[in-house]
Amino acid sequence: MRAGLTAAAGVLAAVLLWAGWLSGLPEVGRALSLSALLGAAFGVVLQRSRFCFYCIARDFIQRREASGLYAVLIALAAGTLGYHAVFGAFLPVPGADRLPPGAHIGPVSVALAVGAFVFGLGMRISGSCISAHFYRIGEGASGSSFALLGAAVGFALGFASWNTLYLSLIQQAPVIWLPRHLGYGGSALLQCAALAALAWGVARLSRPDVAARDAGDATADAWQVALRLRWPAAAGGLAVAFIAVIAYLRVAPLGVTAELGSLARTAAFDAGWLPARLAGLDGFAGCATVVKQALLSNNGVFVLSLVAGAWAAALAAGAFKPRLPSAAQIGRNFAGGVLMGWGGMTALGCTVGTLLSGVMAGALSGWVFGACCYAGIWAGLKLAPGRAAAA
Repeated sequence: MRAGLTAAAGVLAAVLLWAGWLSGLPEVGRALSLSALLGAAFGVVLQRSRFCFYCIARDFIQRREASGLYAVLIALAAGTLGYHAVFGAFLPVPGADRLPPGAHIGPVSVALAVGAFVFGLGMRISGSCISAHFYRIGEGASGSSFALLGAAVGFALGFASWNTLYLSLIQQAPVIWLPRHLGYGGSALLQCAALAALAWGVARLSRPDVAARDAGDATADAWQVALRLRWPAAAGGLAVAFIAVIAYLRVAPLGVTAELGSLARTAAFDAGWLPARLAGLDGFAGCATVVKQALLSNNGVFVLSLVAGAWAAALAAGAFKPRLPSAAQIGRNFAGGVLMGWGGMTALGCTVGTLLSGVMAGALSGWVFGACCYAGIWAGLKLAPGRAAAA
């Protein structure tokens, strides 16, 4: 226990030193430094609260275990209030001529629904969402790297099919931002009411006798709860919302695929696999991808620090267990990653970006993504009911 805490402290100290070094870089230093700190905090929260969208959905579908879903609903409700307060501070009138800068507000189209459904299937096959694969690398699950490699390939395939999908399905699709139609108060009220209704429905369908994995022992002290046991749903959800609001206020909305997508786009472009122009793509905000020119980006720093934060949390909890995947696990993770990459590129983000940040921003696209992604997980579980686990 003591050795794990010492190692965890060393990892976090390294992140702090790196953040300090980044802060000294001209022009971009402050944003990069804050990205490192927020990424590490996000990694700790994901690892301690087991905030994996696939695992949360699977546990509810198969076991009617609801604590994970409550964490997501709490995060969305608290984040909605925080986002709307931030929007109101610098965009007092949510008019028809502009959207909040950088927010995950995308077009609502058949392509979004299909991309989200395919993303859900990919989660089922690989055993995790993309953000969870990042934090599981911090737990020693080397098989997750093959899922991320597959996701990069899926992104490249998504870029290759983008122009066709954009011209046929996305170009004329409406971009629906709820505050534009309802005002900030109406949007926040509608979303919180919808989330409350979902929580009521979850409570009606859940099985109270099914305990959450790693649920806390009533006799455990505060240190055990913080370092070794699964965090309560409310704590995990509120922590995710707090990080999301601070990230949007100071850097960019939460997302974990922009850097991965940018690397895939750069490699595919350099290899001559992509057209010279991806129609309309660079006009969308959220998990925006670019042909990379800079070595460091806010999202890249955030993701690297996410892995480090999860590593530190796993070391402190005694959950860091390096393991090699089998050939079958490598194949499943890679195949699932390809589906998640194509689905995430087509839907302009993943469960963190399009779903979490999108719903918090009052984007209808976030709600559509969430529903279709859940449907993809449900379909995958019904077709193959055995439990997939990330290696």
